[in-house]
Amino acid sequence: MLMQVNIADLAANAGKKAPFSFERDAASLDIGAADYRIEGTVAVLGTVSYTGRHYRAEGIIRCTKSFDCDRCLKPCMEAQEHPFSEDFQRTDDGAVGDADEDANGFTGDAIDLSSLVRDTILAAQPLSKLCKPDCKGLCAVCGADLNEGDCGCDRSVLDPRLAALRDLWQQRDE
Repeated sequence: MLMQVNIADLAANAGKKAPFSFERDAASLDIGAADYRIEGTVAVLGTVSYTGRHYRAEGIIRCTKSFDCDRCLKPCMEAQEHPFSEDFQRTDDGAVGDADEDANGFTGDAIDLSSLVRDTILAAQPLSKLCKPDCKGLCAVCGADLNEGDCGCDRSVLDPRLAALRDLWQQRDE
């Protein structure tokens, strides 16, 4: 499904803003990866205005991400909001010499925001997926969830370069 904004009336009115809003199923936008999913609908709210040279689309994208926490492995849902501001330039008016490299091209009287929405959501995803910033994860010894309390296991890790020194210390105590 396309997310098209009609801009036919804006060229004659520089500075005028045309509001838009879309709600699309996340699956139709082909968003997601092997380790997370965008669930339900993706809502896009914003305005398009003509600056005299470009059409500027500004707004916010709202969606819900589901994933398993990288530390404690619990399933999580996270509401996300991603602001965007992007310039578009008409490419079918023959003004090839005036093309701006920073602006996205479009033809006709409508700007399709589908790629912008998809790319904004994908680029905003963090590398680590955590249920909360201070997630303690799982115990490496027994597998208990450390967010629910300490399990009592000895999780100290000795530097292998100091193992010989530890052995000497233990022999002295014997």
